[in-house]
Amino acid sequence: MTITIAELTGLDEHHQAADLITKIWHKELLDPGLIRSIAHVGGYVAGARRGGELVGVSIGFFAGDGHLHSHITGVLPGARGGLGLALKEHQRAWALARGVSAVSWTFDPLVSRNAYLNIHKLGARPAAYLPDFYGTMRDAINAGEDTDRLYVVWDLSAPPRDRPEADLSGAIVLLGRDGDEPHRTTEGGGSRGRLAIAMPRDIETLRALSPATAARWRAAVREALLTSGETGHMIVDVTRDGWYVLGDET
Repeated sequence: MTITIAELTGLDEHHQAADLITKIWHKELLDPGLIRSIAHVGGYVAGARRGGELVGVSIGFFAGDGHLHSHITGVLPGARGGLGLALKEHQRAWALARGVSAVSWTFDPLVSRNAYLNIHKLGARPAAYLPDFYGTMRDAINAGEDTDRLYVVWDLSAPPRDRPEADLSGAIVLLGRDGDEPHRTTEGGGSRGRLAIAMPRDIETLRALSPATAARWRAAVREALLTSGETGHMIVDVTRDGWYVLGDET
């Protein structure tokens, strides 16, 4: 079925966007009036339609230095599989057409598919780890959890990436997996060279079936990424199966 992506400009479309966000997150996160205001003053409001049905949405506004901050992007679970990438490519073209050279956004560092898309596929650069960035949230996805986020910046002047899959060969595992549990090793402490930090295989399922395990992953990934940053390491890639690859800046 044909997918079309375009700006959402009409009042009815802004109500549809708000309804879709509520359907994805199971809570009203953005009022239709706010979406309409963002669009009216020149912000980015776009949607993806499949056979006429709105199945994806992306909304952003301009930061103080003029770059675009992409506040929310969501796709119905049944419509995933390349649509998130297509929305970001539309956002890139929209921004470049307006002389904007960078886009920033935040994402949950435990969601491996988003990490892979944002860092490996798009080439966005992780700029900061933000513990409990939003504080308490009450939607069905984030309720009861610390809302840690990874803040990334996408340099639109760089050519689109087409690079080989990340390779963990030779990397020291700082955080691994023991079944569904995180497993912190001691080998990586203070190490130079490349490090590897695992994400849970399926954080959404863990949140539903074992919130305590999900919370342990939150704490473990937070500690691993923050401590590795203190030793001069930065995220340089993400593997398809959910590992952060960190390089030594020195």
